[in-house]
Amino acid sequence: MAEEGERKKIPLVPENLLKKRKAYQALKATQAKQALLAKRERKGKQFRFRRLESFVHDSWRQQRDKVRVQRLEVKPRALEVPDKHSLAFVIRMERIEGVSLLVKSIIMKLGLKKLFSGVFVKVTPETVRMLRTVEPYVTWGFPNLKSVRELILKRGQAKINEKTVPLTDNTVIEEHLGRFGVICLEDLIHEIAFPGKHFQEISSFLSPFHLSVARHAMKNRVGFLKEMGSPGYRGERINQLIRQLN
Repeated sequence: MAEEGERKKIPLVPENLLKKRKAYQALKATQAKQALLAKRERKGKQFRFRRLESFVHDSWRQQRDKVRVQRLEVKPRALEVPDKHSLAFVIRMERIEGVSLLVKSIIMKLGLKKLFSGVFVKVTPETVRMLRTVEPYVTWGFPNLKSVRELILKRGQAKINEKTVPLTDNTVIEEHLGRFGVICLEDLIHEIAFPGKHFQEISSFLSPFHLSVARHAMKNRVGFLKEMGSPGYRGERINQLIRQLN
């Protein structure tokens, strides 16, 4: 009973050792605080550098857009409308962060809100000027009847009441485009391939075409440009790209 009642003795720690422990803990706390402040300072410098780099890059893109528009004024041949072509297909290939407001407004007006989306455009002096203005960010050329047919049959969709509807029913086409003499899919393909006076209304009925591009395409930029080609004017070579992305 005496042994059970006997209390266990707690070993005493020398006072000098307690002082050393306390000093060591204070030192580690100070070092941790200094490391945290240094980390925050590095992040702040990196953030400021990235903002400056982004600002310089954006300013450079805007200046380049401004110079390109000015050159169009002194080089009228770049705005000549080809005689034998009346239809163009435009594909957006580049991001537009930091570009000039003029370029951004034209991209939005064309309806190319997403990368690798495409639209049909009637070739006029106004549209040629627009395409030349945004040329570093899009590729464009003149599609043939086969390309128009393949795009509409495979990826054609209509915009109805802010909803996207596949072109699988001629009744929908007749209901919305019947007043223009378009009552079936074949009529729609013909009116797009050979633009007439109602081309704007008929083309606005179609949603932008979302083309098929591999997910890793933008990561391997060099390989992507080698495979797809650079942005800009392609003429009739756009048909090869359409078949590649359709």
